[in-house]
This record gives sequence, C-alpha cells and structure tokens, in this order.
Amino acid sequence: MRVLGLDLGEKNIGVAVSDQFGWTAQGLESIRSKGNVTADLDQINLVAQQYEVDKVVVGLPRNMNGSYGPQAEKALKFAGLLEKRLGLPVETWDERLSTVAAQRVLLEADVSRKKRRRVVDQMAAAIILQGYLDAKGRNNS
Repeated sequence: MRVLGLDLGEKNIGVAVSDQFGWTAQGLESIRSKGNVTADLDQINLVAQQYEVDKVVVGLPRNMNGSYGPQAEKALKFAGLLEKRLGLPVETWDERLSTVAAQRVLLEADVSRKKRRRVVDQMAAAIILQGYLDAKGRNNS
C-alpha cells in the first residue's frame, strides 16, 4: 500500500511518498501553493494518480501542549476537502517539530542554505510520513 505524505505550509506543500510496502518515506517535491485550494487539490491529485497511492497523510500542526490552533484547523479542513477530491482515505498525523527536524537533518548533512530552502518542505513531509508509517508498522506487528 503506497501512502502520500503532505506538509502544508503557507507558500509550499511538501510532498513525500512511501515505497509500495509502506515501509519507507521518500521526499518527492515541494508544490508551490497557488493560494487557491482547488488548484492545490488538483496538483496533489496529479501526484496521487502518478504514484497510485492508496492513502494520504496530512501533517497536523498541533501546539506544543497538544491543542489545535488556527493552522491545525486549516489542515483539518484541507484534509477533508482532499478526501472528497481524491476519493481516498486521508488521515492527519501530528507534525510537531517536523520542520525543525528537517532543518537539523539538512544542517548536519551540510546542505547549503539555498538548497535547504528548496528541499525543507519535502523533507518535513518525509519525516511526517515516516513517523506515520513507523507507528502503523508497530501497531500491525
């Protein structure tokens, strides 16, 4: 089962996909948000079709105390619209500190600042998706 992972940002949507077994996540791309939900959903739909995904995981930006803020509400609304548009199950996954973790990995890998800006969103999506896959794998063991 192939899963698509998304990290929703103000300007970019990080995209990652799992392997066919649902074991590992790989960053794919960062979609530049059009500022238009329909256009963003269409772009994600194209990626979902291209990779023949069975499910989508959307990062849910919770506050450090676990509560939902305005960004979490946006993510939940987007996830609902995405589920209707794709006709696939869409789940949310706690993304607290995923961008911080992505930045740390890229810094440790000595990736230039310019390149980090280009790949941080897809790296964050991969971290979100890998966390989801790891948790689901443990639950199925």
